[in-house]
Amino acid sequence: MFSKCINFVKSRFRKYLLDEYWLEDYIKLGMKVGSNCSIQPGLVVDVSHCWLIEIGDNVVIAPQVYLLAHDTSTKKYTGYTRIGRITIERNVFIGVRTVIMPGVTIGENAIIGSNSVVTKTIPKNVVAAGNPAKIVCSVEEYRAKIKGVFKDAPLFSDEYTLRKGIDEDKKEEMKTLLSSDKIGFVE
Repeated sequence: MFSKCINFVKSRFRKYLLDEYWLEDYIKLGMKVGSNCSIQPGLVVDVSHCWLIEIGDNVVIAPQVYLLAHDTSTKKYTGYTRIGRITIERNVFIGVRTVIMPGVTIGENAIIGSNSVVTKTIPKNVVAAGNPAKIVCSVEEYRAKIKGVFKDAPLFSDEYTLRKGIDEDKKEEMKTLLSSDKIGFVE
């Protein structure tokens, strides 16, 4: 218990020392975050305009995603910084290291692939990826494709995760079943 307390104090000290912001800080400044969201570590939010950002319910945001409600590239030519709202609607998944630019809405149930740069609004029920992000397929087409892969893939229970204390035998079994070109699924 004492070590948890020390770690908490260290993390809070680091936050203030390095002027880091946490999700709770963005919310206090006006960013809206819905219920039942899974926002992974390393989210970078545009603190200077975070009140222009709204995240709906049941959204999953992978690590190291950038939400930028402003773009200073216009300042040199116009004397003004471009700003715009970011709206992430319900049930959206945003892949790791994605950048979402100002003036973008990501529609309900959309999936954004990893390392995408979203510069324009993405409609609901689609998968989009790339730089700039473009629609790849519908969510239904993606679901059908995954179901086809899933039926022949190795499946692993949550006992094969760090949160459940995976042991060395399970790690080796997983490596064996997932040859270099084989994909599996874990709970």
